[in-house]
Amino acid sequence: MTSETESKEKTQKPIVPYLRLGATPDEKAYLWGSKCRACGTAYLGKRMACAKCFAVDDFDEIRFGEYGTLRTFSIVHQSLPGIEVPFIAAVVDLPEGAAVRANIGGIEPDPDKLVPLLGKKLQMYTEKLREDKEGNDVIGYRFRPAQA
Repeated sequence: MTSETESKEKTQKPIVPYLRLGATPDEKAYLWGSKCRACGTAYLGKRMACAKCFAVDDFDEIRFGEYGTLRTFSIVHQSLPGIEVPFIAAVVDLPEGAAVRANIGGIEPDPDKLVPLLGKKLQMYTEKLREDKEGNDVIGYRFRPAQA
């Protein structure tokens, strides 16, 4: 006899609620958020009130594009056990008006290589970060320098 967890099909779960995974292998994952109908300010995830104009429950859901620009970065050399260092923590500005904290991949954590990327185009991608207690893949997002 198999247990419920053994017979359950393995799934993928996003690491944050504002990351939506594709329903099919061909569909790309994306970040989503809320846009205030009153003033147009965009936020990651669901919002109930606008921090800019104070509108309440007046939002449309939006899908953010896969590109953004690097606003700032930090090279992290110490972290929790099990997290590989160094890594690049950054703030990426999305063209729809929101900014997102993200790790940067696809480039060495070297300031001489990162400074020229400030203000440059980055592309979001997803990857498996770990497995949860039920054996499901936990999927996270990162950004990397966009292909020219």
